Amino acid sequence: MKIELMKTLFAATTALVAISAPAYAQGIKDYTPVTAEMLANPPAEEWLMFRGAYNNQGYSPLDLINKDTVGKLQLAWAWPMAEAGIQETAPLVHDGIMFLQTNNNIVEALDAKTGTLIWQYRHTLAELPASWSYQANQARRQKNSIALYEDKVILTTADAKIVVLNAADGKIVWEKQVLDYNLGYSYTVGPVIADGKIISAISGCSIAGTAGGCFIMAHDVNTGDEVWRFNTIDDPNNPAQQASWGDVPPENRWGGTPWTTGAYDPETNTTYWGIGMPGPYSELIRGSGDGSVLYTNSTLALDVGTGKLKWYYQHLPRDNWDLDSPFERILVDQEIDGVKHKLLVTVPGKNGIAFALDRDTGKYLWSKETVVQNVVKSIDADGTVHINEDLISNAVGEEHLICSSVSGGKLWQAGSYSPLTQAYFVPLTEACNTVAPTQTEFTAGNAVGAVKFGPRVLPEGITDAGLMQALAVNPTQGESKWQYRSRPSMTSSVLATAGGLVFGGDAARAVKAWDQETGDVVWSQTLNAPIGGYPMTYEIDGEQYLAIPTGYSNAASSISSAFPEIPLPTGSGNSIFVFKLPKS
Repeated sequence: MKIELMKTLFAATTALVAISAPAYAQGIKDYTPVTAEMLANPPAEEWLMFRGAYNNQGYSPLDLINKDTVGKLQLAWAWPMAEAGIQETAPLVHDGIMFLQTNNNIVEALDAKTGTLIWQYRHTLAELPASWSYQANQARRQKNSIALYEDKVILTTADAKIVVLNAADGKIVWEKQVLDYNLGYSYTVGPVIADGKIISAISGCSIAGTAGGCFIMAHDVNTGDEVWRFNTIDDPNNPAQQASWGDVPPENRWGGTPWTTGAYDPETNTTYWGIGMPGPYSELIRGSGDGSVLYTNSTLALDVGTGKLKWYYQHLPRDNWDLDSPFERILVDQEIDGVKHKLLVTVPGKNGIAFALDRDTGKYLWSKETVVQNVVKSIDADGTVHINEDLISNAVGEEHLICSSVSGGKLWQAGSYSPLTQAYFVPLTEACNTVAPTQTEFTAGNAVGAVKFGPRVLPEGITDAGLMQALAVNPTQGESKWQYRSRPSMTSSVLATAGGLVFGGDAARAVKAWDQETGDVVWSQTLNAPIGGYPMTYEIDGEQYLAIPTGYSNAASSISSAFPEIPLPTGSGNSIFVFKLPKS
Protein backbone atom coordinates (compact mmCIF):
# COMPACT_ATOMS: atom_id res chain seq x y z
CA MET A 1 0.00 0.00 0.00
CA LYS A 2 2.84 2.38 0.90
CA ILE A 3 4.60 1.56 -2.39
CA GLU A 4 1.45 2.31 -4.40
CA LEU A 5 0.95 5.59 -2.51
CA MET A 6 4.56 6.59 -3.22
CA LYS A 7 4.05 5.76 -6.91
CA THR A 8 0.94 7.93 -6.98
CA LEU A 9 2.71 10.86 -5.26
CA PHE A 10 5.69 10.51 -7.62
CA ALA A 11 3.40 10.52 -10.66
CA ALA A 12 1.57 13.60 -9.39
CA THR A 13 4.85 15.42 -8.67
CA THR A 14 6.19 14.54 -12.13
CA ALA A 15 3.00 15.85 -13.71
CA LEU A 16 3.37 19.15 -11.81
CA VAL A 17 6.98 19.49 -12.95
CA ALA A 18 5.95 18.74 -16.53
CA ILE A 19 3.36 21.50 -16.36
CA SER A 20 5.48 24.14 -14.64
CA ALA A 21 8.91 23.50 -16.16
CA PRO A 22 8.20 24.66 -19.74
CA ALA A 23 6.90 28.05 -18.56
CA TYR A 24 10.06 28.47 -16.52
CA ALA A 25 12.64 26.92 -18.83
CA GLN A 26 11.68 27.29 -22.45
CA GLY A 27 12.11 31.05 -22.51
CA ILE A 28 10.43 33.63 -24.71
CA LYS A 29 9.56 32.83 -28.29
CA ASP A 30 9.65 35.42 -31.08
CA TYR A 31 11.06 38.25 -28.93
CA THR A 32 11.15 41.55 -30.83
CA PRO A 33 14.47 43.40 -30.37
CA VAL A 34 14.33 46.83 -28.71
CA THR A 35 15.89 49.14 -31.28
CA ALA A 36 17.53 52.53 -30.82
CA GLU A 37 14.55 54.04 -32.63
CA MET A 38 12.14 52.43 -30.16
CA LEU A 39 14.12 53.86 -27.23
CA ALA A 40 14.05 57.31 -28.81
CA ASN A 41 10.29 57.02 -29.51
CA PRO A 42 8.86 54.42 -27.10
CA PRO A 43 5.61 52.72 -28.14
CA ALA A 44 2.75 54.09 -26.05
CA GLU A 45 1.72 50.61 -24.91
CA GLU A 46 5.14 49.67 -23.49
CA TRP A 47 7.45 50.81 -20.69
CA LEU A 48 10.96 50.36 -22.00
CA MET A 49 13.09 52.20 -19.47
CA PHE A 50 13.37 53.51 -15.91
CA ARG A 51 10.90 56.43 -16.24
CA GLY A 52 9.24 55.39 -19.49
CA ALA A 53 11.31 57.53 -21.86
CA TYR A 54 14.67 59.28 -22.14
CA ASN A 55 13.15 62.48 -20.71
CA ASN A 56 12.53 60.83 -17.30
CA GLN A 57 9.01 62.30 -17.20
CA GLY A 58 7.36 59.20 -15.74
CA TYR A 59 4.41 59.86 -18.05
CA SER A 60 2.31 57.43 -20.10
CA PRO A 61 0.16 58.47 -23.09
CA LEU A 62 -2.29 55.66 -22.33
CA ASP A 63 -5.76 56.86 -21.34
CA LEU A 64 -8.11 53.86 -21.06
CA ILE A 65 -7.69 54.13 -17.29
CA ASN A 66 -8.95 57.64 -16.66
CA LYS A 67 -11.05 59.71 -14.26
CA ASP A 68 -14.24 58.01 -15.46
CA THR A 69 -12.98 54.41 -15.45
CA VAL A 70 -10.39 54.22 -12.65
CA GLY A 71 -13.00 53.25 -10.08
CA LYS A 72 -13.60 50.00 -11.99
CA LEU A 73 -10.00 48.74 -11.68
CA GLN A 74 -9.68 45.10 -10.64
CA LEU A 75 -6.68 43.02 -9.63
CA ALA A 76 -5.39 41.09 -12.65
CA TRP A 77 -2.48 39.32 -10.94
CA ALA A 78 0.15 39.67 -8.23
CA TRP A 79 3.67 38.35 -7.82
CA PRO A 80 5.94 38.07 -4.75
CA MET A 81 9.43 39.36 -5.45
CA ALA A 82 12.31 36.92 -5.19
CA GLU A 83 14.19 38.69 -2.41
CA ALA A 84 13.61 40.73 0.72
CA GLY A 85 15.27 44.09 1.26
CA ILE A 86 14.50 47.72 0.56
CA GLN A 87 11.94 47.86 -2.25
CA GLU A 88 12.80 50.41 -4.95
CA THR A 89 12.10 48.38 -8.10
CA ALA A 90 11.22 49.67 -11.57
CA PRO A 91 9.45 47.05 -13.72
CA LEU A 92 9.81 47.26 -17.51
CA VAL A 93 7.47 45.84 -20.17
CA HIS A 94 8.19 44.89 -23.77
CA ASP A 95 6.55 42.40 -26.13
CA GLY A 96 4.07 41.34 -23.46
CA ILE A 97 6.88 40.48 -21.03
CA MET A 98 7.50 42.19 -17.69
CA PHE A 99 11.18 42.33 -16.71
CA LEU A 100 11.55 42.75 -12.98
CA GLN A 101 14.74 43.33 -11.00
CA THR A 102 14.88 42.75 -7.27
CA ASN A 103 17.46 43.11 -4.51
CA ASN A 104 20.75 41.22 -4.71
CA ASN A 105 20.50 41.42 -8.51
CA ILE A 106 17.82 38.88 -9.23
CA VAL A 107 16.10 39.42 -12.59
CA GLU A 108 12.85 37.78 -13.60
CA ALA A 109 10.81 37.70 -16.80
CA LEU A 110 7.05 37.37 -16.29
CA ASP A 111 4.12 37.10 -18.65
CA ALA A 112 2.72 40.62 -18.32
CA LYS A 113 -0.88 39.43 -18.83
CA THR A 114 -0.87 36.66 -16.24
CA GLY A 115 2.20 37.08 -14.01
CA THR A 116 3.50 33.62 -14.95
CA LEU A 117 7.25 33.26 -14.43
CA ILE A 118 9.18 32.63 -17.65
CA TRP A 119 12.77 32.75 -16.42
CA GLN A 120 14.85 33.89 -13.49
CA TYR A 121 18.50 34.98 -13.24
CA ARG A 122 20.26 35.03 -9.86
CA HIS A 123 23.54 36.88 -9.75
CA THR A 124 26.22 35.32 -7.56
CA LEU A 125 27.56 37.90 -5.12
CA ALA A 126 30.66 37.43 -3.01
CA GLU A 127 30.10 37.00 0.72
CA LEU A 128 30.99 40.14 2.63
CA PRO A 129 32.54 40.32 6.09
CA ALA A 130 29.90 40.96 8.74
CA SER A 131 31.60 44.26 9.60
CA TRP A 132 30.98 45.67 6.10
CA SER A 133 27.47 46.78 7.04
CA TYR A 134 27.02 49.74 4.71
CA GLN A 135 28.26 47.93 1.64
CA ALA A 136 26.08 44.90 2.38
CA ASN A 137 23.11 47.23 2.66
CA GLN A 138 23.72 48.53 -0.87
CA ALA A 139 22.96 45.09 -2.33
CA ARG A 140 19.58 45.24 -0.61
CA ARG A 141 18.47 48.51 -2.22
CA GLN A 142 18.67 47.98 -5.98
CA LYS A 143 16.63 50.83 -7.44
CA ASN A 144 16.23 50.14 -11.16
CA SER A 145 19.21 48.10 -12.16
CA ILE A 146 18.13 46.88 -15.62
CA ALA A 147 17.77 48.33 -19.12
CA LEU A 148 16.52 46.80 -22.39
CA TYR A 149 18.34 46.95 -25.71
CA GLU A 150 18.08 44.78 -28.84
CA ASP A 151 17.55 41.21 -27.57
CA LYS A 152 19.35 41.84 -24.27
CA VAL A 153 18.64 42.79 -20.67
CA ILE A 154 21.50 44.89 -19.31
CA LEU A 155 22.05 44.59 -15.56
CA THR A 156 24.30 46.62 -13.27
CA THR A 157 25.22 44.76 -10.10
CA ALA A 158 26.02 45.34 -6.45
CA ASP A 159 29.53 43.96 -7.07
CA ALA A 160 30.27 46.66 -9.68
CA LYS A 161 29.71 44.54 -12.79
CA ILE A 162 27.77 45.03 -16.00
CA VAL A 163 26.04 41.75 -16.87
CA VAL A 164 24.27 41.35 -20.21
CA LEU A 165 21.54 38.70 -20.34
CA ASN A 166 19.68 37.14 -23.24
CA ALA A 167 16.15 38.55 -22.97
CA ALA A 168 14.65 35.30 -24.24
CA ASP A 169 16.01 32.99 -21.54
CA GLY A 170 18.01 35.01 -19.00
CA LYS A 171 21.34 33.38 -19.85
CA ILE A 172 24.54 35.44 -19.62
CA VAL A 173 25.82 36.83 -22.93
CA TRP A 174 28.79 38.70 -21.44
CA GLU A 175 29.81 40.40 -18.22
CA LYS A 176 32.43 42.94 -17.23
CA GLN A 177 33.96 43.86 -13.89
CA VAL A 178 33.89 47.67 -14.07
CA LEU A 179 35.43 48.70 -10.73
CA ASP A 180 36.79 46.92 -7.68
CA TYR A 181 34.03 45.62 -5.45
CA ASN A 182 36.56 44.92 -2.68
CA LEU A 183 37.22 48.65 -2.35
CA GLY A 184 33.52 49.33 -1.88
CA TYR A 185 32.35 50.27 -5.37
CA SER A 186 28.90 49.04 -6.35
CA TYR A 187 25.99 49.79 -8.63
CA THR A 188 22.62 50.66 -7.10
CA VAL A 189 20.99 52.18 -10.19
CA GLY A 190 20.69 50.98 -13.76
CA PRO A 191 22.04 52.44 -16.97
CA VAL A 192 20.56 54.42 -19.81
CA ILE A 193 21.32 53.07 -23.29
CA ALA A 194 22.20 55.93 -25.65
CA ASP A 195 24.22 56.37 -28.84
CA GLY A 196 25.38 52.75 -28.78
CA LYS A 197 26.65 53.11 -25.21
CA ILE A 198 25.76 51.87 -21.77
CA ILE A 199 25.81 55.05 -19.69
CA SER A 200 26.04 54.06 -16.03
CA ALA A 201 26.98 55.60 -12.69
CA ILE A 202 28.82 53.90 -9.87
CA SER A 203 27.90 54.00 -6.18
CA GLY A 204 29.81 53.23 -3.01
CA CYS A 205 31.73 56.49 -3.26
CA SER A 206 31.21 57.26 0.43
CA ILE A 207 32.87 54.01 1.53
CA ALA A 208 36.33 54.19 3.08
CA GLY A 209 38.14 52.39 0.24
CA THR A 210 36.79 54.47 -2.63
CA ALA A 211 38.44 57.83 -1.95
CA GLY A 212 39.42 59.89 -4.96
CA GLY A 213 36.81 58.95 -7.51
CA CYS A 214 33.12 58.62 -8.22
CA PHE A 215 32.26 58.02 -11.84
CA ILE A 216 29.72 58.36 -14.60
CA MET A 217 30.91 55.95 -17.29
CA ALA A 218 30.18 54.85 -20.85
CA HIS A 219 30.78 51.34 -22.21
CA ASP A 220 30.27 49.97 -25.70
CA VAL A 221 26.87 48.28 -25.68
CA ASN A 222 28.11 45.28 -27.69
CA THR A 223 31.53 44.61 -26.18
CA GLY A 224 31.57 46.26 -22.76
CA ASP A 225 34.74 48.17 -23.62
CA GLU A 226 35.03 51.43 -21.70
CA VAL A 227 34.54 54.50 -23.91
CA TRP A 228 34.90 57.26 -21.30
CA ARG A 229 34.53 58.06 -17.63
CA PHE A 230 33.86 61.32 -15.79
CA ASN A 231 35.02 61.81 -12.19
CA THR A 232 32.43 63.77 -10.22
CA ILE A 233 34.83 64.85 -7.44
CA ASP A 234 38.08 65.35 -9.37
CA ASP A 235 38.01 67.36 -12.61
CA PRO A 236 41.52 68.58 -13.51
CA ASN A 237 40.04 70.46 -16.48
CA ASN A 238 38.18 72.85 -14.15
CA PRO A 239 40.38 74.88 -11.74
CA ALA A 240 37.24 76.16 -9.98
CA GLN A 241 36.24 72.59 -9.22
CA GLN A 242 39.64 71.78 -7.76
CA ALA A 243 39.72 74.98 -5.67
CA SER A 244 36.23 74.29 -4.31
CA TRP A 245 37.62 71.47 -2.14
CA GLY A 246 40.06 73.80 -0.40
CA ASP A 247 43.17 71.98 0.75
CA VAL A 248 41.66 68.51 0.33
CA PRO A 249 43.60 66.61 -2.38
CA PRO A 250 41.67 64.28 -4.72
CA GLU A 251 42.91 61.17 -2.92
CA ASN A 252 41.19 62.35 0.27
CA ARG A 253 37.81 63.22 -1.26
CA TRP A 254 34.66 61.14 -0.94
CA GLY A 255 31.08 61.43 -2.12
CA GLY A 256 29.66 62.83 -5.34
CA THR A 257 27.58 59.72 -6.01
CA PRO A 258 25.11 59.83 -8.96
CA TRP A 259 22.32 57.97 -7.14
CA THR A 260 19.65 58.16 -9.87
CA THR A 261 19.70 57.16 -13.55
CA GLY A 262 20.22 60.16 -15.80
CA ALA A 263 18.07 61.61 -18.57
CA TYR A 264 19.13 61.82 -22.22
CA ASP A 265 18.43 64.35 -24.99
CA PRO A 266 19.05 62.65 -28.39
CA GLU A 267 18.77 65.99 -30.19
CA THR A 268 21.96 67.29 -28.56
CA ASN A 269 23.44 63.90 -27.55
CA THR A 270 23.57 65.09 -23.94
CA THR A 271 22.97 63.13 -20.75
CA TYR A 272 21.99 64.81 -17.47
CA TRP A 273 22.84 63.38 -14.05
CA GLY A 274 22.25 64.50 -10.50
CA ILE A 275 25.13 64.21 -8.06
CA GLY A 276 24.97 63.50 -4.33
CA MET A 277 26.55 64.85 -1.17
CA PRO A 278 30.25 65.21 -0.27
CA GLY A 279 31.97 63.01 2.28
CA PRO A 280 32.59 63.25 5.15
CA TYR A 281 29.33 65.10 5.59
CA SER A 282 30.61 67.90 7.84
CA GLU A 283 33.19 70.33 6.45
CA LEU A 284 34.78 70.32 9.91
CA ILE A 285 35.81 66.67 9.37
CA ARG A 286 36.06 66.94 5.58
CA GLY A 287 38.65 69.72 5.78
CA SER A 288 37.22 71.68 2.84
CA GLY A 289 36.65 74.92 4.76
CA ASP A 290 34.05 77.17 3.18
CA GLY A 291 34.53 75.65 -0.30
CA SER A 292 31.48 74.67 -2.32
CA VAL A 293 32.88 71.13 -2.99
CA LEU A 294 31.97 70.75 -6.64
CA TYR A 295 30.44 68.79 -8.27
CA THR A 296 28.51 67.54 -5.25
CA ASN A 297 24.78 68.36 -5.12
CA SER A 298 24.90 69.46 -8.75
CA THR A 299 23.35 68.77 -12.12
CA LEU A 300 25.92 67.72 -14.73
CA ALA A 301 25.35 67.87 -18.50
CA LEU A 302 27.76 65.52 -20.32
CA ASP A 303 28.40 64.95 -24.01
CA VAL A 304 27.49 61.30 -24.64
CA GLY A 305 30.04 60.95 -27.43
CA THR A 306 33.04 62.11 -25.41
CA GLY A 307 32.07 62.31 -21.75
CA LYS A 308 33.12 65.96 -21.69
CA LEU A 309 31.33 68.35 -19.33
CA LYS A 310 29.03 70.80 -21.12
CA TRP A 311 27.81 72.65 -18.01
CA TYR A 312 27.06 72.23 -14.34
CA TYR A 313 24.78 73.88 -11.81
CA GLN A 314 25.15 73.44 -8.04
CA HIS A 315 21.88 73.24 -6.11
CA LEU A 316 23.39 73.04 -2.62
CA PRO A 317 27.00 74.16 -2.09
CA ARG A 318 28.96 73.42 1.08
CA ASP A 319 26.64 70.63 2.25
CA ASN A 320 27.24 69.77 5.93
CA TRP A 321 24.16 67.62 6.59
CA ASP A 322 23.86 64.80 3.99
CA LEU A 323 21.15 66.68 2.12
CA ASP A 324 22.26 65.26 -1.20
CA SER A 325 20.68 66.33 -4.48
CA PRO A 326 21.04 63.40 -6.92
CA PHE A 327 17.46 62.61 -7.79
CA GLU A 328 15.68 62.51 -11.15
CA ARG A 329 16.26 65.23 -13.73
CA ILE A 330 13.23 65.67 -16.01
CA LEU A 331 13.43 67.13 -19.52
CA VAL A 332 10.51 69.29 -20.67
CA ASP A 333 9.92 70.98 -24.04
CA GLN A 334 7.44 73.86 -24.17
CA GLU A 335 6.52 76.16 -27.02
CA ILE A 336 5.43 79.65 -26.02
CA ASP A 337 4.62 82.30 -28.63
CA GLY A 338 6.33 80.21 -31.27
CA VAL A 339 9.55 79.87 -29.25
CA LYS A 340 10.68 76.42 -28.11
CA HIS A 341 11.96 76.29 -24.54
CA LYS A 342 14.06 73.32 -23.45
CA LEU A 343 13.84 72.95 -19.69
CA LEU A 344 15.32 70.67 -17.07
CA VAL A 345 13.10 70.53 -13.98
CA THR A 346 13.88 68.77 -10.74
CA VAL A 347 13.41 68.64 -7.02
CA PRO A 348 16.94 67.34 -6.76
CA GLY A 349 17.42 66.78 -3.06
CA LYS A 350 16.34 66.48 0.52
CA ASN A 351 15.79 70.18 1.17
CA GLY A 352 12.83 69.92 -1.23
CA ILE A 353 13.58 73.00 -3.36
CA ALA A 354 12.36 72.72 -6.96
CA PHE A 355 14.54 74.11 -9.76
CA ALA A 356 14.14 74.81 -13.45
CA LEU A 357 17.20 75.23 -15.67
CA ASP A 358 17.75 75.86 -19.37
CA ARG A 359 19.04 72.45 -20.35
CA ASP A 360 21.17 73.68 -23.25
CA THR A 361 23.11 76.19 -21.15
CA GLY A 362 22.47 75.33 -17.50
CA LYS A 363 21.10 78.82 -16.90
CA TYR A 364 19.01 79.13 -13.73
CA LEU A 365 15.37 79.98 -14.48
CA TRP A 366 13.48 79.65 -11.20
CA SER A 367 13.22 77.82 -7.89
CA LYS A 368 10.39 77.02 -5.50
CA GLU A 369 10.37 75.75 -1.91
CA THR A 370 8.01 72.83 -1.28
CA VAL A 371 8.61 71.66 2.32
CA VAL A 372 9.86 73.26 5.53
CA GLN A 373 13.63 73.78 5.17
CA ASN A 374 16.21 75.94 6.93
CA VAL A 375 19.50 75.16 5.17
CA VAL A 376 19.16 77.47 2.14
CA LYS A 377 18.99 81.11 3.15
CA SER A 378 18.45 82.63 -0.29
CA ILE A 379 18.95 82.12 -4.04
CA ASP A 380 20.11 85.05 -6.18
CA ALA A 381 18.58 85.98 -9.53
CA ASP A 382 21.51 84.31 -11.29
CA GLY A 383 20.94 81.06 -9.36
CA THR A 384 23.71 81.42 -6.77
CA VAL A 385 22.62 79.49 -3.69
CA HIS A 386 23.46 80.86 -0.21
CA ILE A 387 23.35 78.47 2.73
CA ASN A 388 22.46 79.22 6.35
CA GLU A 389 25.94 79.35 7.91
CA ASP A 390 24.46 79.41 11.41
CA LEU A 391 23.76 75.68 10.95
CA ILE A 392 27.42 74.74 10.35
CA SER A 393 29.04 73.03 13.34
CA ASN A 394 32.37 74.42 14.49
CA ALA A 395 33.19 71.61 16.94
CA VAL A 396 32.76 67.85 17.18
CA GLY A 397 29.43 67.12 18.88
CA GLU A 398 27.96 70.57 18.16
CA GLU A 399 24.34 69.89 17.29
CA HIS A 400 21.89 71.73 15.02
CA LEU A 401 18.27 71.03 14.07
CA ILE A 402 18.17 70.61 10.31
CA CYS A 403 15.06 70.75 8.11
CA SER A 404 14.44 68.87 6.00
CA SER A 405 16.07 65.77 7.47
CA VAL A 406 18.40 63.17 6.05
CA SER A 407 15.27 61.12 5.25
CA GLY A 408 12.87 63.95 4.49
CA GLY A 409 12.08 66.40 1.74
CA LYS A 410 12.61 64.82 -1.67
CA LEU A 411 14.14 61.34 -1.60
CA TRP A 412 14.65 58.69 -4.29
CA GLN A 413 10.91 58.55 -4.99
CA ALA A 414 10.65 60.08 -8.46
CA GLY A 415 8.23 62.79 -9.46
CA SER A 416 6.50 62.88 -12.83
CA TYR A 417 5.64 65.52 -15.41
CA SER A 418 2.42 65.59 -17.41
CA PRO A 419 2.36 67.43 -20.76
CA LEU A 420 -1.42 67.16 -20.47
CA THR A 421 -1.50 69.69 -17.61
CA GLN A 422 2.08 71.02 -17.83
CA ALA A 423 2.51 70.12 -14.17
CA TYR A 424 5.26 68.45 -12.16
CA PHE A 425 3.97 66.08 -9.47
CA VAL A 426 6.38 65.47 -6.58
CA PRO A 427 6.09 63.07 -3.60
CA LEU A 428 7.62 64.66 -0.50
CA THR A 429 8.13 64.12 3.23
CA GLU A 430 8.12 66.75 5.96
CA ALA A 431 10.85 65.99 8.50
CA CYS A 432 13.69 67.44 10.59
CA ASN A 433 16.49 65.98 12.68
CA THR A 434 19.53 67.09 14.63
CA VAL A 435 22.97 66.68 13.04
CA ALA A 436 26.32 66.73 14.86
CA PRO A 437 29.84 65.93 13.56
CA THR A 438 31.65 62.97 15.08
CA GLN A 439 35.26 61.85 15.04
CA THR A 440 35.03 58.41 13.45
CA GLU A 441 37.50 55.76 12.34
CA PHE A 442 37.02 54.92 8.67
CA THR A 443 36.78 51.15 8.21
CA ALA A 444 36.47 48.86 5.17
CA GLY A 445 32.98 48.44 3.79
CA ASN A 446 31.53 51.31 5.82
CA ALA A 447 30.57 54.91 5.09
CA VAL A 448 32.71 57.91 6.01
CA GLY A 449 29.76 60.14 6.98
CA ALA A 450 31.19 61.04 10.40
CA VAL A 451 28.01 62.64 11.74
CA LYS A 452 25.36 61.66 14.25
CA PHE A 453 21.71 62.05 13.25
CA GLY A 454 18.98 62.54 15.81
CA PRO A 455 15.45 61.10 15.54
CA ARG A 456 13.29 62.28 12.64
CA VAL A 457 10.56 64.65 13.81
CA LEU A 458 7.93 66.77 12.11
CA PRO A 459 8.66 70.50 11.70
CA GLU A 460 7.01 72.78 14.21
CA GLY A 461 3.35 73.32 13.35
CA ILE A 462 3.22 70.40 10.87
CA THR A 463 1.06 67.35 11.68
CA ASP A 464 1.22 65.44 8.38
CA ALA A 465 4.41 63.73 7.21
CA GLY A 466 3.29 63.15 3.61
CA LEU A 467 2.94 65.75 0.89
CA MET A 468 2.07 65.50 -2.82
CA GLN A 469 2.90 68.76 -4.55
CA ALA A 470 1.75 69.75 -8.03
CA LEU A 471 3.84 72.53 -9.57
CA ALA A 472 2.93 74.40 -12.73
CA VAL A 473 5.95 74.32 -15.05
CA ASN A 474 6.89 77.07 -17.46
CA PRO A 475 10.14 78.92 -18.26
CA THR A 476 9.52 81.72 -15.78
CA GLN A 477 7.96 80.21 -12.66
CA GLY A 478 6.89 77.09 -10.81
CA GLU A 479 3.78 78.03 -8.88
CA SER A 480 1.87 75.49 -6.82
CA LYS A 481 -1.27 74.15 -8.53
CA TRP A 482 -2.35 72.09 -5.53
CA GLN A 483 -1.08 70.24 -2.48
CA TYR A 484 -2.29 67.01 -0.93
CA ARG A 485 -1.18 66.35 2.65
CA SER A 486 -1.41 62.99 4.40
CA ARG A 487 -0.55 61.76 7.87
CA PRO A 488 1.73 58.93 6.64
CA SER A 489 4.77 59.62 4.49
CA MET A 490 4.81 59.20 0.73
CA THR A 491 6.76 56.03 -0.07
CA SER A 492 6.53 55.50 -3.84
CA SER A 493 7.44 57.31 -7.00
CA VAL A 494 4.50 58.70 -8.95
CA LEU A 495 3.15 58.03 -12.43
CA ALA A 496 1.23 60.56 -14.56
CA THR A 497 -0.97 59.41 -17.45
CA ALA A 498 -2.95 60.83 -20.34
CA GLY A 499 -6.03 59.68 -18.43
CA GLY A 500 -5.62 62.82 -16.32
CA LEU A 501 -4.43 60.85 -13.30
CA VAL A 502 -1.38 60.62 -11.04
CA PHE A 503 -0.71 57.33 -9.25
CA GLY A 504 1.39 56.83 -6.12
CA GLY A 505 1.20 55.62 -2.57
CA ASP A 506 2.16 55.87 1.07
CA ALA A 507 3.39 54.14 4.20
CA ALA A 508 -0.19 53.22 5.17
CA ARG A 509 -0.25 50.72 2.25
CA ALA A 510 -2.64 52.89 0.22
CA VAL A 511 -2.15 53.31 -3.52
CA LYS A 512 -4.03 56.36 -4.78
CA ALA A 513 -5.02 58.05 -8.01
CA TRP A 514 -5.18 61.86 -7.91
CA ASP A 515 -6.95 64.08 -10.41
CA GLN A 516 -4.13 66.01 -12.11
CA GLU A 517 -6.17 69.20 -12.23
CA THR A 518 -7.59 69.31 -8.72
CA GLY A 519 -5.58 66.96 -6.51
CA ASP A 520 -8.75 65.09 -5.53
CA VAL A 521 -8.26 61.40 -4.74
CA VAL A 522 -10.49 59.53 -7.19
CA TRP A 523 -9.37 55.97 -6.41
CA SER A 524 -7.62 54.20 -3.55
CA GLN A 525 -6.76 50.62 -2.64
CA THR A 526 -5.08 49.23 0.47
CA LEU A 527 -2.44 46.61 -0.36
CA ASN A 528 -0.11 44.37 1.67
CA ALA A 529 2.79 46.73 2.45
CA PRO A 530 3.88 50.34 1.92
CA ILE A 531 3.61 51.35 -1.72
CA GLY A 532 7.10 51.55 -3.21
CA GLY A 533 9.29 51.52 -6.27
CA TYR A 534 8.11 53.02 -9.53
CA PRO A 535 4.46 52.48 -10.56
CA MET A 536 4.05 52.07 -14.32
CA THR A 537 1.43 51.20 -16.91
CA TYR A 538 1.23 49.26 -20.18
CA GLU A 539 -1.28 47.92 -22.68
CA ILE A 540 -1.74 44.42 -24.15
CA ASP A 541 -4.46 43.39 -26.61
CA GLY A 542 -6.36 46.62 -26.07
CA GLU A 543 -6.34 46.38 -22.27
CA GLN A 544 -4.43 48.83 -20.06
CA TYR A 545 -2.65 47.46 -16.99
CA LEU A 546 -1.40 49.35 -13.93
CA ALA A 547 1.60 47.86 -12.06
CA ILE A 548 2.17 48.85 -8.41
CA PRO A 549 5.23 47.66 -6.44
CA THR A 550 4.93 47.27 -2.66
CA GLY A 551 7.32 46.33 0.11
CA TYR A 552 9.72 47.36 2.84
CA SER A 553 10.64 51.03 2.68
CA ASN A 554 13.18 53.17 4.49
CA ALA A 555 10.95 56.09 3.54
CA ALA A 556 8.25 54.58 5.76
CA SER A 557 10.30 53.35 8.71
CA SER A 558 12.57 56.39 9.11
CA ILE A 559 9.70 58.75 9.93
CA SER A 560 7.16 56.22 11.29
CA SER A 561 7.31 57.75 14.78
CA ALA A 562 5.48 60.76 13.32
CA PHE A 563 2.40 58.62 12.67
CA PRO A 564 2.48 55.94 15.42
CA GLU A 565 -1.19 55.10 14.98
CA ILE A 566 -0.41 53.56 11.57
CA PRO A 567 1.25 50.15 12.04
CA LEU A 568 3.90 49.08 9.54
CA PRO A 569 4.13 45.42 8.47
CA THR A 570 6.84 43.43 10.23
CA GLY A 571 7.78 41.53 7.05
CA SER A 572 9.08 42.93 3.80
CA GLY A 573 6.01 42.09 1.68
CA ASN A 574 7.92 42.88 -1.52
CA SER A 575 5.43 42.27 -4.33
CA ILE A 576 4.00 43.50 -7.61
CA PHE A 577 0.25 44.12 -7.90
CA VAL A 578 -1.16 44.52 -11.41
CA PHE A 579 -4.63 45.98 -12.01
CA LYS A 580 -6.74 46.33 -15.14
CA LEU A 581 -10.24 47.32 -16.18
CA PRO A 582 -12.87 44.58 -16.57
CA LYS A 583 -13.71 43.60 -20.11
CA SER A 584 -16.76 45.45 -21.34
